[in-house]
This record gives sequence, structure tokens and C-alpha cells, in this order.
Amino acid sequence: MQEQILVVAVKHQDQTDEHFESSLEELSSLCNTAGGIVKKIVTQNRNRIHPATYIGEGKIEEITQFIEEFEIDIVISNDELSAGQTRNLSDRFGVRLLDRSQLILDIFAMRAKTKEGKLQVELAQLQYLLPRLHGQGTQLSRLGAGIGTRGPGETKLETDQRHIRRRIYDIKRRFKVVESQRAQYRKRRKTNQAFQIAIVGYTNAGKSTLFNKITKEQSLEEDQLFATLDPLTRHFQFPSGFQALVTDTVGFLQDLPTSLIAAFKSTLEEVTEADFIIHVVDGSHPDKEQHQETVLKLLRDLDATSIPILTVYNKKDKMNEEFIPNNHPYIVISAFDKADITRLFTKIESLLELEWDWYSTVLEPDEGKMINRLEHETIMRGREFDEELDKYKINGYIRQNHPIQNILKEQ
Repeated sequence: MQEQILVVAVKHQDQTDEHFESSLEELSSLCNTAGGIVKKIVTQNRNRIHPATYIGEGKIEEITQFIEEFEIDIVISNDELSAGQTRNLSDRFGVRLLDRSQLILDIFAMRAKTKEGKLQVELAQLQYLLPRLHGQGTQLSRLGAGIGTRGPGETKLETDQRHIRRRIYDIKRRFKVVESQRAQYRKRRKTNQAFQIAIVGYTNAGKSTLFNKITKEQSLEEDQLFATLDPLTRHFQFPSGFQALVTDTVGFLQDLPTSLIAAFKSTLEEVTEADFIIHVVDGSHPDKEQHQETVLKLLRDLDATSIPILTVYNKKDKMNEEFIPNNHPYIVISAFDKADITRLFTKIESLLELEWDWYSTVLEPDEGKMINRLEHETIMRGREFDEELDKYKINGYIRQNHPIQNILKEQ
């Protein structure tokens, strides 16, 4: 049974109509992803948010009537609410009240599969809840008298706050272990000179589909927001023989709560460690400019702007004729088209060739191990056996500071 939802949103002075509309559409998609159905959207234009009730008195009465009329189970606000606003509105509406951030956290909780993912979500939820405990209303009032309820004179609120703080401390401690393990993996990958590609993009742009087509893996592919939560890293090979690792990351969203970004820092750190970034954009989305800017802003926040980046405009089958790309270099593809995936590989290799050094070497027939390394760790462009010399002539492109560079120089 789907829960009936009423969405309430305030349009701020500095918000454009397009941005406001797109944030409402996004909130409706989030509601569907969470398993609810939006029955009614109530909006209000205000110069400033009401500090005590978020919206004006008239709107509160209007919503109260809609709650009865549409048999609403949950009211969801498009903005983050303060503890006081939550308490005041909950008391007036008499149904569950969530804000956008809590809804996103709820979806994250649904999506988390790994132990680390679950811990990240719990941490974000607790950090979000702690300053808002006062807003939880009567259910957190002082303990009643009687057997089994007498305590050291603390209020339930104080006990809850202490319990939450202890749990946050505990999760953060466990995270230190997970993070050091992650750092070890990354260090090992760096030592092994593995070339790392990260796929980033706005949620539902088609990252997981592309990841699956590149690696022939089967990670979760859904037409829903936040289908991927835990970063997946897989090994794959370019048609030239060059091998790399590719990581699928969590989708980005506009107005993503800070507590969420903080909690998912370790997931997003995969991006900062990458040698190359594929930025997937849903080329058919009417709000793609906003989506691209959101992702690029997050990459700036992560200090990942110095990494080479290719914008992949996906879903070309749904795009209109007069498509104009915002970012360069770029490629337009459909992740479901095999030929497009091959074109993508070619495009990535051509971009790497612009950055890398050209090499040319001659190797003995018994140097099979070295030939194999050149095939997998460089972009090999020529390989022929010279009968007169009884040697292999090999050339191609190699990354700066790659250990093989020194061996080639010695030869």
C-alpha cells in the first residue's frame, strides 16, 4: 500500500521559476523512489521563510483541510526544517512530517547494501536528528512516575541525546577502521600502477548502466534516484589491450544536505583518487544544465577539478535535434548501444594520448613479460616482429612517471 503524500514548498525570492519547478519535480521523484505517491503539492511565494512555522497561517489551514480531503499519511517539506518548525507543524497537521533531507536519508537507508553503506546512512541520520530532538514533540517528554520509570532525574530528551552522541562516536570509530582499509586498497592500487577511472553524475543519469556496459557487470540498474549507493570498483580492458579500474559512485543531487556529503565523504573520496573522470549527463533532461553545475560544484568542493574529465551526454535516443553541449571535451551516446561504447573507449584513449608520452622500443622475443606489460599498462599503437633484427618493434603512449618509463629509457 503506497503512502499518500502532500508536498509543501516555499519559493524564495532568489529562486528562478525553473529551479523551483525542477526541485519540486525532483522531490516528487524522491517520493516515488521512497514508495509513496504525491497526491497534492502546495506552494507559497514568500520573501523569507516563517521562522516558527515555515509557511503562513493561511497555508497551514489549507493543508490541514487537504490532509483530510486526500487522506494524507505524510507531509513532506521541500526545504530543511528547524526543530521548532517541525514541532509546530507536526502539532498542527497531526500526521507524520518529513523534510527533503530526511526523505533522502530514508531512501539511502533503503538502498544501503554493504556494512559501510549502512553505517554511513545511520551516521547521517543521527547527525541530522541530534540538533532536532527538541522538535520531536510530546513523545520525548519527561519520564512518568512509577515502577521501572524512575531514573537518575534525567529527562528522556537528555537520555536520548546521550545515547545518540555515544552511537555517533561509536560509528565514527568504526569508520576509522573502514577508512584505513580503503586507504590501504587505494595505496595498493597506486603501487600496482592501476589506472583508475571514476564515473560521476547526477542521480539517474545512467551511470550504473554505463558501468555495466563497460565492465559487463550487473550492478543495480534502475530508473530511480539513488539506485547506486555503495561504490563498486571493477577491472576492465580497452579494445587496445590497455587495462584500467572503473568505479561507479553515488549520484549527486542539488541542495544535497551537508550532513549527507560529510557522511558519504569516503565514498566520494574514490573520485579524488581517480586518474580520469567520466561525467555522465542525462542529455534528454530539461534541467541538464543545472544537473551539470551541481556535479561540477561538488567536484570543486572535493578538490577534484585538476583530474581530466570527459562529459558523456547519455540517452541520445531521447534527445532532441538541436542539442548543444555545455562542456568540452564531450561525447554523445546511448549506454545501450554497443557501437557507442566502442566510440567512448576510442574517445577516452585519444584524450589520454594527448596527455601521455610517446614511446618506441625494440624488444627481444624472450621478453614476453615486458611485452605483456606494455600491452596492458600502456596504449599500444604498433607492434610488429622484425625478421631481420629478430626483434619486436613496439610503440605507443605511456603515462608520465610510470615505472616502465625508466626501463624503456635504460634500453
